[in-house]
Amino acid sequence: MNIFRNLIGKVWQDPNATEVVKISTGQLHLLRPDNVRSSRECIFNDAMATIRRVPSIEHNFQLVITRVYEEGDQELLEDEEETDEERVFLISEELEFRTGQTEGEPTLLWRDLQGDVDEFYEFVASGTNAPTKAFFETCMYRAMYERKYKTSADNVRDEDLAEFVWHSPVANVKKGKAAAKKLSAKDGIVSPQSPTAPASSSTLDISLHVIIDQPAELFLWNRDQGFFVREAAVDAKIVQRKDANFSFVLTATTQEGQVLAHRISSQMMQRWSPATWSITWNNVNDSGNQSSWCLRFESHESFELFRAEFTRRAWESLNQTSWDKVKEDEQAYVLSANVEDVEMAVETDDDEEEAVLDELGDEDEEEEEGGTSPPAGLSEGRNSQLTVGYKGDRSYVVRGDKIGVFRHKPDEVEYVASIANITDMKGKKFDPKNVMLHEQDSKMVVMNPLAPNSLFHLDLERAKIVEEWKVHDDITVNHVAPNSKFSQTTHEQTLIGASHNALFRIDPRVSGNKLVNSQYKQYASKNKFSGVTTTASGKLAVASEKGDIRLYDTVGKIAKTALMPLGDPIIGIDVSADGRWIVATTKTYLLLVDVLIGQGRYAGSLGFDRSFPADAKPMPKRLQLRPEHVAYMNHNVSFTPARFNVGEGQEENAIVTSTGQYVVAWDFGKLKKGQMDKYEIKKYEDLVVQDSFRFGDDKEIIVALQNNVLSVNKKNLRKPTRTSLAPERRNTRSHSGIVNAPY
Repeated sequence: MNIFRNLIGKVWQDPNATEVVKISTGQLHLLRPDNVRSSRECIFNDAMATIRRVPSIEHNFQLVITRVYEEGDQELLEDEEETDEERVFLISEELEFRTGQTEGEPTLLWRDLQGDVDEFYEFVASGTNAPTKAFFETCMYRAMYERKYKTSADNVRDEDLAEFVWHSPVANVKKGKAAAKKLSAKDGIVSPQSPTAPASSSTLDISLHVIIDQPAELFLWNRDQGFFVREAAVDAKIVQRKDANFSFVLTATTQEGQVLAHRISSQMMQRWSPATWSITWNNVNDSGNQSSWCLRFESHESFELFRAEFTRRAWESLNQTSWDKVKEDEQAYVLSANVEDVEMAVETDDDEEEAVLDELGDEDEEEEEGGTSPPAGLSEGRNSQLTVGYKGDRSYVVRGDKIGVFRHKPDEVEYVASIANITDMKGKKFDPKNVMLHEQDSKMVVMNPLAPNSLFHLDLERAKIVEEWKVHDDITVNHVAPNSKFSQTTHEQTLIGASHNALFRIDPRVSGNKLVNSQYKQYASKNKFSGVTTTASGKLAVASEKGDIRLYDTVGKIAKTALMPLGDPIIGIDVSADGRWIVATTKTYLLLVDVLIGQGRYAGSLGFDRSFPADAKPMPKRLQLRPEHVAYMNHNVSFTPARFNVGEGQEENAIVTSTGQYVVAWDFGKLKKGQMDKYEIKKYEDLVVQDSFRFGDDKEIIVALQNNVLSVNKKNLRKPTRTSLAPERRNTRSHSGIVNAPY
């Protein structure tokens, strides 16, 4: 291997070089020796293999297999909903990496750590010469060396790398403990260290029960440097007070004592990365400052054990009930929703350049955004709601007992008038609880918190409430939705209503109570419905404070599909026009669900029309801000209800929401390809009350701030960077207050 020393010195010692070495041509196969039907499956027919640095974690590298397209193929594939362009593997001893030959061609072989114990990946390096293969192999061993010993491999000797050269387990029988360790890893046997081992004597608290204990490395996000900095090698534990039901704490301890203790809750915004065997999360100290943390585990098995246990305890803490009472399919649903295949990111030079451009371009962008502050008549109170018109290029903003009317103009909104002193039929003022446009924007349906059993008809031409619609004597109207996604553009008069446990149709034309008895479904239990939305064909999705989602093909019947809750209350729900995609909003994350049935008798149907097979429930994907971005924002995330862009004949391509001073938009096309953390953001000086795309426009976003209403083009949102996100800096590097002593 000495023949490569000079070459390695050129490619390895440059810390700014993301890629260390590359084999440009080859094919990727998945080997399943015990599978009779498909023992050798071709994953990528044309691919390249690269050893890449993990930029945010020193001494860590990845083996990356990237699909290579022929000229012209890339453009054709852009129209596909899902593509699989890259496979990433953290380089470690557990891969059992080796080289060989297949039909005279050199090969690279390694274990599929997320598959069965006998499944392997094989990269056939077609046309690669022996020196190139040997050089690639040497770089793999150097990467393993750096990960294991947490030090540079610049001066490593050949004999130091020999321990990473894989040998058959049979040849290792005489190596005692070393061989036993290798076999236990291969066979999926748990490490001899008990997952419930007690804490060391220096940190032992007899009032605490240790649920799981795994060795890991602890990192803290450094705001100045823009990456995670290693703090210590620790024992990562989940503990519980013996006298406290369903209250759990994540701790990290060293031989010197406890380093941190963070209560497990949804506010942690945890993200799991199988690619790096790590969890990142956020913590707010007593001073209100955000910090972002990371635990990286020593093996895939250790990572999976901790992830499963953490998910169980987080669920129990949220629902205050035992995980053992949950059905197996529901457990699988919850566990699947807590996997994020993302890496711990670090800002690159491109990010910094973009941040500088953002900084220089702020003044210009503010000029491009057309906004208007409230006029004298609307100076009291704060904006609280926004609804965007469908037919008349108008937006309406609720402010106390007044409603401001704003006209859409190119790249701006303009104040037109205000509807002052909203009153009921007896002349009593009230602040609208919720509003919805109706009948081609000629009417507004208004909810009065003082009359929960009624809806009020606001005539927008006359600028006053002209009618009260009593829905039912005993049933309240907590939520309303149009009869279908685009019925507000028509003269459709009926609409959908929901109470805390009932779903019904409302028809203002009938005499007496407006609830249509033949289209009414009430549940005996307290379902705590929290939102309702409709598709273009009138199918319904209903969310609840319990976190579940029900899908109906029509009002008045039982749900065709009930999606199990993760536990966090859902505060808003929206659906794509064709009914395939649902986005549900919780306080700290969004849930994206594909409700197309993929297998079984009703494959190709939607969950609105047929029930999913018991073993093929849709698995939700969590959309949330990266913990390190939240640390820059120094802000407790609290999302407003997320919405797709909407327009007749227009395909959804974005999701927009807000939190605090930030407007956040996800690229829906990238989400469908599995890129869950590809979002853009824009910060304002005032709090964002609500935002929504202009009807029929996938670029212009109408934004209601507490004291302003404006229009922003989606292109003015930027990739999150330290410069664009961070408010005025406070000192968060100190460790004081990290151990919050939550128990």
